[in-house]
Amino acid sequence: MANMPCGITGTLLANSRGKTRSTGFQTQQGRTMFGKQTDPSRTEEATPKRRNKQRQEGNVPKSQELGKAVSLMGGMSVLYVWIGPMSEKLKGLFRHFLSHAGEFDPNPQNVYSLSLDLMAEICIITMPVLLTLAFLAFLAQRLQVGKLWTTKVFRPKLQRFNIIKGLRQMMFSPQTILRTVKSLLFCVILAIIPGWVIYSEYQNFLPMYHATTEGTAAYMLRMAFKLASYALLPIVAIAIFDVWQSRYAYNEGMKMTKSEVKDEQKQAEGDPTVKGQQRKKMMEVMGKRMLQNVPKADVVITNPTHIAVALRYNATEAPAPVVLAKGADHMAEKIKAIARENNVPIRENVPLARALYKSVEVGDMIPEELYKAVAGILASIWRLKPKSAGSATV
Repeated sequence: MANMPCGITGTLLANSRGKTRSTGFQTQQGRTMFGKQTDPSRTEEATPKRRNKQRQEGNVPKSQELGKAVSLMGGMSVLYVWIGPMSEKLKGLFRHFLSHAGEFDPNPQNVYSLSLDLMAEICIITMPVLLTLAFLAFLAQRLQVGKLWTTKVFRPKLQRFNIIKGLRQMMFSPQTILRTVKSLLFCVILAIIPGWVIYSEYQNFLPMYHATTEGTAAYMLRMAFKLASYALLPIVAIAIFDVWQSRYAYNEGMKMTKSEVKDEQKQAEGDPTVKGQQRKKMMEVMGKRMLQNVPKADVVITNPTHIAVALRYNATEAPAPVVLAKGADHMAEKIKAIARENNVPIRENVPLARALYKSVEVGDMIPEELYKAVAGILASIWRLKPKSAGSATV
């Protein structure tokens, strides 16, 4: 199971000027006892990517006190329900053993067999309580952490072997002081409440001298439940505070600077500068390939100066004319220049050129509504080819 720190864990690298840069979580240095971020540059909430990355590393908020409170509450509940059957089973064991005590031969083999039988019976008696406590401990962790299994927390890190840094955090960090205060509160609670309960019950101790064994046991159980119940209320209050504090400190330690958020967005969406350069290179490559096909065209239709579209029609290649190249402004001039060099006819038709440029991509066939206009231009060119020997007409 992943390591679930109750505060903020991480690694700080010092630069040459003695400042610190966070490579993940910040350590306790630079934050108050409750974990509030004191770095004025870290004002932005952590992004989902940062949270997921830290989660995969095993760094998640988890309150240790919640598990204690839940286990104590669950243990009391299951004991309250199971104490009757447990006492009956224990009575049965004692009766069985004592009724046959005279027949028992205490040799090593019989003692060994009796020990195994007693262990099995005790396991059966205590199993419901132990399983309930184990389930509640798992549930308390699962509700806080969710589904998380990772082995990255077991990877060795050199930062963990920094003895001086570890001693400084252990002795002087705000989180250490907070944990000490919580431990002291537990000690005070567990010391004052039993003392107060016992003091309030002292007048009932002398009559217990005349009580039966079952009466004494029942009284002791009632006292135990009373002590646990009174101690449970402040323990639950401390657990609620610890849950809030651990999550608050975790969120504060995860905060990012504006530059870190921008860098992460660039990584996720792509750097606009890099994407622009890539798009420019891609357009250059496409433009070169497109211009290489202009000499294969049957005609270039122009706007006349702003747009140029090169068409080719070969019935064996496609059922309709195909756009080999198109361009506007500077690219249109290049297309026309190549067409002149290769004796490709150039025809001026403003509405047709605009329609082809807007509606047809390079490599696609022209739409059906433009068949008639393109067919008329191609027919006029083919009629003139024998006379002009394929010369270009501008």
